[in-house]
Amino acid sequence: MKATISGDIVSSTALSTEGRVLLEKHLKKLIKLLDQHFSVFARVIKGDYLECYLPHPEEALRIAILIKCFIKSASIDGSVRKKEVALFRTHAIRLAIGVGEITRFDAKKGIIDGEAIYLSGRLINRQGSTHGQRTIIKSTLFIGASQAVIVDEFDPVLALLDVLIGQSTARQCEIIYLKLLNFNEDEIAQALKISQATVNQHSRSAGWNAIDKAVNRFNTAIKNLQE
Repeated sequence: MKATISGDIVSSTALSTEGRVLLEKHLKKLIKLLDQHFSVFARVIKGDYLECYLPHPEEALRIAILIKCFIKSASIDGSVRKKEVALFRTHAIRLAIGVGEITRFDAKKGIIDGEAIYLSGRLINRQGSTHGQRTIIKSTLFIGASQAVIVDEFDPVLALLDVLIGQSTARQCEIIYLKLLNFNEDEIAQALKISQATVNQHSRSAGWNAIDKAVNRFNTAIKNLQE
């Protein structure tokens, strides 16, 4: 059993040229971070579509939330269409986790093949509905798996996490992704040049306790299925 994550940036075409350049730099930083901390192979296709191969599937939910919070924390200003860029700042990216077999993986050749990547890719391709000129976003976190029990348990969890993250500020998301990297509050406070009390307040407002419990439960559930 392996895992993949597929994602597409919300309303990326609404960003100005400057905004897209900043987004590209932020995504490059994300790819480096995922490799360093989780040995994840990640790539960006056509500027706004992300694919990740995860050698440790139990980390999939942690990494998905980290990706979403990392992108949402980006200070990317400048837009062509203000209503659409507001969607970017609220949702950042649609993400789908796929849990299943990977039959072929070659990082050098950029090959990810197998059930997991098909599952995550199909879920993302089903999204992105529009109504006239208005983009409609109902949810941005999805999961598909070869074992139905995984989807049954975690599909509603992802729906709730989606709401929490959607309501979080850029600063709150920055703190959440640093916590997902296992930085403690004192280390985060030092890195962001704010007080530990402020870190704690932002953390609680963003629903960190619920996020942490969901991530740990996913980790345990996937490990149990692998045994």
